[in-house]
Formats: sequence, C-alpha cells, structure tokens
Amino acid sequence: MASRIRVKLLPSAKCLFDEPVQVMVAGLKARQVVTMRARSISEKGVVFSSSATYRADDKGEIDMNKDPSLSGSYVGIEPMGLLRSMRADTLHKRFQINKSLNPYLVKFSVLEEEGEGRLLAEETNERHLMGEGVTRLPIKEGNIRGVLFTPPGRGPFPAVLDLHTLGGGLSEKRASLLASRGFVVLTIAAFGFDDMPKSIKEVHLDYFEEAMQFLKNLDKVGSEGVGVLSLSKTGDVALSMASYLAGIDAVVWINGCCANTALPLYYKKNLLHPALMSDISKVIHTESAADIFKYCNNDPLAEENRATLIPIEKAESHFLFVASEDDLNWDSKAHMDELVERLKRHGKENFESVCYPEAGHFLEPPYGPYCPSSFHWVAGKPAMWGGEPRSHTAAEVHLWKKIQEFFRSHLSCNATARL
Repeated sequence: MASRIRVKLLPSAKCLFDEPVQVMVAGLKARQVVTMRARSISEKGVVFSSSATYRADDKGEIDMNKDPSLSGSYVGIEPMGLLRSMRADTLHKRFQINKSLNPYLVKFSVLEEEGEGRLLAEETNERHLMGEGVTRLPIKEGNIRGVLFTPPGRGPFPAVLDLHTLGGGLSEKRASLLASRGFVVLTIAAFGFDDMPKSIKEVHLDYFEEAMQFLKNLDKVGSEGVGVLSLSKTGDVALSMASYLAGIDAVVWINGCCANTALPLYYKKNLLHPALMSDISKVIHTESAADIFKYCNNDPLAEENRATLIPIEKAESHFLFVASEDDLNWDSKAHMDELVERLKRHGKENFESVCYPEAGHFLEPPYGPYCPSSFHWVAGKPAMWGGEPRSHTAAEVHLWKKIQEFFRSHLSCNATARL
C-alpha cells in the first residue's frame, strides 16, 4: 500500500522562497487519517518542524488547498500552514536562511496516524532564494561591505538598497528575492560583517551615501534615484537618508521609529541627531525568559527628546510606512502615526501607509516559519516579537507584493540611460 502513496508538490517541487506550493497526497485509503509533517534545518543547524492531522477524501486524496487540518500545529484550511507553523526544537530561535546560494529544503512527510507513525511517503520542496539567471556578487569596495544581486538581462533595472539589519551579520534573503523580481539590489551591513568592526558606538550617514552612489553608478541601473528597504532600527536610518541625502526616490519603512534610536547619528563628522534612549525599568519579563521591550523607548515627542526626531518633511522621496499593531519591540503604530501627522502638518502627500492589526515585529518575505521570539542584538537577550501567527503570515504575503508594487511605481527607469 505504502509504495502507491505519494506526496505531490504543485506546480513543482522547486520554487522561489516567496512562492506558495500546493501540497497534495494521493494513494491513501478512503477516509484514512494521517499525519502530515514538515521538517527543515536552518543555517545554524537548528531543526524546525510542524505536523497536522488530515483525513483523506473518498478517493484517498488530500489537498491542503481545500482540506482542513483536524489537529496539530494548526487547525482549519491553511494551504501553507505546515511552513508557517514550523517551530524550532529549542526556544527563542529564529529561522535563519541568510545565504542565497543554497536552497531552503523542506521535507514534507506522510505518516500513519496510529501505531508508531510509520512513514508512508515524502517529498522535498526546494525553496530557492535566487531566481534563474540572477547573479550574486560580494562587494568590498571603499567602505562598502555587502552583496549585490542583479537580475538577468540587459536592463535597465530599478535599484534598491536593502537595509535588512544594521549589523551583526548580513541577510541575503530579501535582496536576492527582490532581484528575482526585477530589481538590482545591494544589501549591506554597518558593522559585524566581513572585516568590519564587531560593534559601533555611532552611525555615520556617509557610509549609506557611499553605498547609494555605488548602486546608482552601476551599468544596469536605470532609475535616477534608488529605493531603500528597511526594518526595525534601519527604519530611522532610511528616514534620515531620505531627509538629508539627495537621490532617494522611495523608502519602505517597516516597524521602525520616528526618531533616531540606539546610537547617535553623524554626517560629515557633524552630529545630526542624538540617540533616543530607553528605560530598562519598563521591560516586561515573561515566563519563557524572552522580554517585552515595547514600552521601554522614551517618548520622542517629549521636549527633552525632540532633537532625536527625524525631519522627514525635508525629504522629496515617496514613503511607504508599514506598522504592525501587535509589535512587541516598540509601538510601531504610534511611530507611524507621528510620521504621517508630521508630513500632513507640512502639507506633504508623498506617502502611503498600511497597518496590520495582528502582525508582529518581523515582517519578512512570506512562507518562512513564524518567529515569536529570538535574540535581540541591542538588548543582548531574547525578545518577544508579537503577532498572531496566521494573521502575521497573511500580512507578510500582502506586504511583499505591496513592496514590489511601491518600488515599481516610484523607481521609474530610463531605457536609454545606459545606451
């Protein structure tokens, strides 16, 4: 019987990381109950897995696009539920697939529901970070340390600077996937990568200006200005770039702050903004040993902190503000509201905003495991990130398309620019 049972992944067992697959099982007995399992191993060697109970139809088939999970890691109809609900075998681990050259492998298995759970069938899903023809080039030029991704073809293409993280490593996931969708993308870090210092005490806008100019000068880049994609702390870096530097046409700000945070900001050796500080006495401790930092930031609107506010009314770029209302890192919704209000007060209409009521802090490209908690590089300890898992995943699917549409709308290319 087992030899006839098979797992089918449609349209193919190979896909890009940000693409859904239809998971089906055929060859079971009519109405047979089985356990579906997904398992993967992160770059750090941490095992992530999920499982759900399904009942086959009268033909002995299961289609996760229309059949509900009866129990397990999730309940109900959720086509990509096995991917979203994968959890680490240890606490506070974030699924890290940062290197773009290797596919993210997920093994889908079918096991007997009763007895010892004998394996009936399995198939491996290869989820690639780089589309066919995308090139990857490590960059070590001047002060710049990062990786450049370029789509196939002559171009010209719009250019995006990806500030996924300020430092402590480099994630290639967003950059490689955006390049697979037709953008030239440079992802960089400010410290803790390659031969850079392991830590920094201040941020210099000059570094990001150098990276932006490098990107603009590439032969395949056709947009006059560049886009900046940020997240968390790099959100205020992106706002500062748009406010003080020329050549930024579009900024995506995801769950950031309206003020300069954590480290003082300099440009041309002059202090632009001191750092908005935090009150650690307001940390909320949890039983899992991961802390909630949402209420720790001092009020940027208080008179003594107003020097930390970033004057985005000076910017000529377009903004996409994205806030998760269940962000437990800080009050992203309040920061977004202040940014929107600030632009409105100055008669600006160069922005749009989107809010996700039940999403958490880390909004990433879709179809990776949801992360409830992991190590916080600023705090130096595990943090809770917030979000209802299913709603958070839906937000990621929606936002990833929104980001691409936003950049395409505001990073127009001159087809004759490089001829």
